[in-house]
Amino acid sequence: MEQIGAQARKASKYIMQASDEQKSTALRFMAQCLLDKADYLKAENAKDLENARHNNLEPALLDRLTLSDKAINLMATGLNQIAAMADPVGSLSATRVLPNGINIAQMRVPLGVIGIIYESRPNVTIDAAALCLKSGNATILRGGSEAFHSNLALGNIIREGLAHAGLPETVVQVVSTTDRAAVGKLITMTEYVDVIIPRGGKNLIKRLSEEARVPLIKHLDGNCHIYIDQYADPEKAFQIALHAKTFRYGICGTMETLLVHASIAQDVLPRLAQAYAEHQVELRGCEKTRSFIPDAKPATEEDWDTEYLGPILAIRVVDSLEQAIDHIARHSSGHTESIITERIHEATLFQRQVDSSSVYVNLPTVFADGFEYGLGAEIGISTNRLHARGPVGLEGLTTYKWVLNGNGQLRK
Repeated sequence: MEQIGAQARKASKYIMQASDEQKSTALRFMAQCLLDKADYLKAENAKDLENARHNNLEPALLDRLTLSDKAINLMATGLNQIAAMADPVGSLSATRVLPNGINIAQMRVPLGVIGIIYESRPNVTIDAAALCLKSGNATILRGGSEAFHSNLALGNIIREGLAHAGLPETVVQVVSTTDRAAVGKLITMTEYVDVIIPRGGKNLIKRLSEEARVPLIKHLDGNCHIYIDQYADPEKAFQIALHAKTFRYGICGTMETLLVHASIAQDVLPRLAQAYAEHQVELRGCEKTRSFIPDAKPATEEDWDTEYLGPILAIRVVDSLEQAIDHIARHSSGHTESIITERIHEATLFQRQVDSSSVYVNLPTVFADGFEYGLGAEIGISTNRLHARGPVGLEGLTTYKWVLNGNGQLRK
């Protein structure tokens, strides 16, 4: 890990000066390699899937682990989209002229060396490498043992792309050991690593939060809410609430708690309950909810705080927008929330008062994704207030320095 860290620090000095053409050439080459070597990738992925099933990995994690043709095509699309995006490195903010005639602005610069620690999702190997490369950062990737063969195969493709563009292969390094001690070392190498971005379960995030000496950009879980307001369109509310839960259970943007205004509950809850039953979603509700959905299990206090990552949904009937906002304030993980309403006043109030990294109007929470935000891909979702918040794309992987230009002015 010391050697990897030293190589990353050296490579970071090179990549921060690389041209956009070099970086984009590498990304486009990687994208084509993914498509050309899809059979190779799926064969390596099959080894991981076989081990995962043998170890009884949960269905949601198996879904994340699988490299299907669709997943490979999406990775290639993301690479090409990132390659086509404007290079943030060296871009300037609006320039101000001070009273003494000095021009002052902020210039975007890379963070330096970024360590990525993640579980189950081999697509993170490509997304993280691409975003770090485009933003001028060196990166160290430490994937989970369950995706070991997949990550090494993707790492080979990344190295081919870097070499094709004349960039050092050490700009992106995939840690080739499953030893947990490698993680412990990575998160304390402050002389080599500038920031750690973890993507994984609560146990991983908890461990890193307690042990890391390198700053973290992270989110712990995605306990996302949708509130159906009294002024909601019932049909729109039905479609959004159904999609937000059943699109995919294993992603952090999936709705875990549904809040419904009492005046509209009778119109939407029985129909939603029937639709959820067809998807085999278990419902857990408050007392008022169960008066509309008798088959729902009684919700406990723990249910309001739980990210299920599976076919379970907590439902609460509330008497006002203020009560919905209060519930979210007490139980949300600060990830993503949405209101379904046809009134601008309620929508504006919700977006101003709900303190999460993403707040929607008339949309399912599953849009919480860097690709959907037009960022090309995301390196993670941050519920931090510093340094980045929400899906972290290219700009979130840069910082700034002040640049001043004068003509011999002296300070008085």
